[in-house]
Amino acid sequence: MQKAIIGKKIGMTQIFDETGKVIPVTVIEAGPCTVVQKKTAEKDGYDAVQLGFCDANEKKLTKPLKGHFAKANVAPKQYLKEFRFDDCSAHNVGDTLLADVFAEGDKVDVVGVSKGKGYAGVVKRWNAHSQEHTHGVGPVHRSVGSMGANTDPSRVMPGKKMAGHLGTEQVTIQNLEVVKVDAESNMIAVRGAIPGPKGGIVCLKDSVKKA
Repeated sequence: MQKAIIGKKIGMTQIFDETGKVIPVTVIEAGPCTVVQKKTAEKDGYDAVQLGFCDANEKKLTKPLKGHFAKANVAPKQYLKEFRFDDCSAHNVGDTLLADVFAEGDKVDVVGVSKGKGYAGVVKRWNAHSQEHTHGVGPVHRSVGSMGANTDPSRVMPGKKMAGHLGTEQVTIQNLEVVKVDAESNMIAVRGAIPGPKGGIVCLKDSVKKA
């Protein structure tokens, strides 16, 4: 059965295995999540489950969202995410998913939004080389340099790596191992780092890579 859950990144720490080896892990507060909507191939063209995470203030919801939650007869949620499953028969509207949907040893894909770093130059954004810090270079040590265009085409081609907004992009880290699951406190520890700042919303789902 396919599994998925929404969580909040708490931060990184380290734990020790049976041999005393240090394992760097990211702790995620996973759930509780409520099934808000269930889509089927017969009605919607595909099978999916919409999960809601973190209670929301009903006063801050729009009328369409209020009606959406009222139809499902569930408490308003702040975050909604849809997960496509091959078979949704095991899930029903109103069901609650906890951290124990995953077990130690499972492989998961973690989706999050990377940290925003503001407006950045080509050296920081694209790892470009800076110029020599010698006489004659002038105040352009970290500039983008030549655009690479001549009289023809007389313009900068699309996709040119230039300065611009860095971060705040959806990032997926695949095939991370679930090291520990604490069902009582709804905490999941996965090996390695995941995208986003502390307190950022992340989604965990079965890994598409089984290696």
